Amino acid sequence: MLDKLEIGYITSTHGLKGEVNVYPTTDEPERFRGLSRVIVQTGAAETIMEVERTAFFKGKPILKLAGVDRIEDAQKLRGSTLLVSREDAIPLLEGEYFIGDLVGSAVYLEDGSEYGTLSDIFRTGANDVYVIDRREGGITYIPAVREFVTGVDPVEKRITVRIMKEI
Repeated sequence: MLDKLEIGYITSTHGLKGEVNVYPTTDEPERFRGLSRVIVQTGAAETIMEVERTAFFKGKPILKLAGVDRIEDAQKLRGSTLLVSREDAIPLLEGEYFIGDLVGSAVYLEDGSEYGTLSDIFRTGANDVYVIDRREGGITYIPAVREFVTGVDPVEKRITVRIMKEI
């Protein structure tokens, strides 16, 4: 399981006093309201920064980070990824998982045979779709709904799926 989770990335500066615009990659952009610290990842470097204040413009967060007081300082952060530690993550409901905890999971059919590896998850609006690199080659896309995904164990990195027969 990941110890840090991505919540967004800095897209640009906002104003002249060091604020930054954030594109949220979390399902809950409002989670930025209670955020007191964030891990700013620029390339391989990571820095824990305090969040002095949060505002929103057109539904997107604007952050004022401690020590970033000028537009020139904020410009250096453009493109940086924002992470939180797992203990600062928002609590999940039963049956919800962090995408980063699932990617790389072994995928098995209900009969126990190995099917492949979960390589990606993308959002469609209605439901997530699991992208599975099949063991024998090729890719399968499976809607992440109970009818097709019958078991998920992020700790063991194991997912069980039901594949429909082709007609």
